[in-house]
Amino acid sequence: MTRVIHVSLDEGEVLTRCNAAKVGISAVESLPMGGTRLVCMSVDGAATMRKKLKSQLIAGPVTRHLYRPGSPPL
Repeated sequence: MTRVIHVSLDEGEVLTRCNAAKVGISAVESLPMGGTRLVCMSVDGAATMRKKLKSQLIAGPVTRHLYRPGSPPL
């Protein structure tokens, strides 16, 4: 099972629901087509959020924003 979840909610709503469920977040980003990519800290947390957000899950592949850091890490 994976820690990544794609949902049709905005970032703020995803953060609120994860905090309410006491699920740790590793990363969260908006998707260009709408919705949010959520990476939970654990597989168990991701399973919990999949159950809670079942009706908002995005099925199939999604497109992400291209990420290019402005400067190399130190």
